[in-house]
Amino acid sequence: QVQLVESGGGLVQAGGSLRLSCAASGRTFSNYCMGWFRQAPGKEREFVAASSRSGITTDYADSVKGRFSISRDNAKNTVYLQMNSLKPEDTAVYYCAGSTTYSGRYTPDYWGQGTQVTVSS
Repeated sequence: QVQLVESGGGLVQAGGSLRLSCAASGRTFSNYCMGWFRQAPGKEREFVAASSRSGITTDYADSVKGRFSISRDNAKNTVYLQMNSLKPEDTAVYYCAGSTTYSGRYTPDYWGQGTQVTVSS
């Protein structure tokens, strides 16, 4: 079992920045590819970003490219999502996720409980 706990969500004005963190426990963190998803009211959960085990290879949704950045610190068992130039459309519950393979990053095996991000205009 892998437990994922997100933190860092909150309220921010449009154009501002926010950094989300996800702490993992239960398994060796470096064995998992990590990613972020989000779900806005009335919409399905969507992929945001993912990182390979080393953090060298990353993948982003077109809607966040150039604004969001995923990174990880395997020594701290933590993955981050740096969000810049935030827009009201980014308002959603953000979920941390883990997968046993990079090819499975769009269908994660483990999920966090989610953290709310609200961007005001």
